[in-house]
Amino acid sequence: MGDVELNVLSDADEVERPPCPRCVAEPGSPCRSRSSAVAGTYHTGRFTKVPRLAKNLRVPTPADRGPGQPWRPGTPPPAPIAPETPSADIRIGYARCSHLSQELQSQLDALAAHGIPREKIFAEKISTRSRVRPKFEAALEAARQIKAHAPHCRVIFTVYEMKRLGRDSAELTALADHLTAHGILLEMLAGPIAGIYDPSGTGRMLFGFFAAMAETDRETIRESTLEGLNAAARKGNHGGRPPVITEDMLHTVLRRRANGESVEDIRPDLIIPTGKRKGQNPGLASIYRALADHAKREAHPEAVEQAHADFAALTSGA
Repeated sequence: MGDVELNVLSDADEVERPPCPRCVAEPGSPCRSRSSAVAGTYHTGRFTKVPRLAKNLRVPTPADRGPGQPWRPGTPPPAPIAPETPSADIRIGYARCSHLSQELQSQLDALAAHGIPREKIFAEKISTRSRVRPKFEAALEAARQIKAHAPHCRVIFTVYEMKRLGRDSAELTALADHLTAHGILLEMLAGPIAGIYDPSGTGRMLFGFFAAMAETDRETIRESTLEGLNAAARKGNHGGRPPVITEDMLHTVLRRRANGESVEDIRPDLIIPTGKRKGQNPGLASIYRALADHAKREAHPEAVEQAHADFAALTSGA
C-alpha cells in the first residue's frame, strides 16, 4: 500500500509541475473545481503532459492535497537548474599569402564573416619558408595573453585553412604542441578538417596526418614545377624576363657594324619591343653584352676578345 501511495505522490508532483490549462492552477498546486475546492481528480489537459500518464482516463488527487477542501495555492516546484552556460569564445584570426602579387582580402572577409573583429585579425604577405613571420608571432602572443588573463574563456586561433600556418609537418606539429601547452584551440574555416580542433584531443593523430599530406602536396607541386621548367628549357624557353636585345636587334647591330657603323650610331635606331622599358632605346652596356654572348656562341676568339674589349672600354669610361 505504501508503494502505491508513493507512486501516486510521484504522479501528483509531475502533474502539478506545469500550470493547469483549464482551471489555471499555478505550478505546484492541485486542480480546483468551479466552487474553488480542491478537485478530486486532475484535469485531463494537465496530466496528459506527463508521457507515462497521458493514456490514463483520470488521475486522482492525493489525500495530502485535501480533495474537497477549500483550494489554496501550493508550493511552487523549484526552478530547474539551468545548464552551465559555456564560457565566451575569443577568436584571434591570422591570414597569410606567400607573394606580394597574391591577395589577402578573401581570407580577411572569411575571418570577419566568422565574427572576428578586424583588430583581432593579423595579416601578412610572407612565405612559410621564412623563419620569422612577425604577424604570426604577434597573433600567437595575443592569444597567449588573452588566455592568461581570461582562463575561463575559450581562446581560439582561427585561420582560413591549414596551409596558412605552414606546410612542413614538423612545423605544424610543433605549433600544435605550443597551442596545447597554452590551452589554445585551433580553428580552420576550410580544408579537410574544417572546424574547431583541440590539439590535445583525440584528433591529434588526424591533424598530424593532414600535416604530412600537406607537406607531400608541397613536394609534389615543387617537382611538377621543376619538370615543367625543364620541359620548357628543352624547347628553348628558359623563362624569366624577356631579353632587352632580341635576335632581330642583334642581327641589325651585326649587319651595320660589318658596314663600319659604331654601336653608338646604331643604338638610337633600336627599340625595345616588350617589358617595362618597351619603346625605349637599349643601353650601350646591353648591346655590348649581347655582342659578347653572341661571340661566345659563335666561338670566334677574335670576336670574343673584341667584344670584351669594347665592353671594358665602355665601363672604364663610365
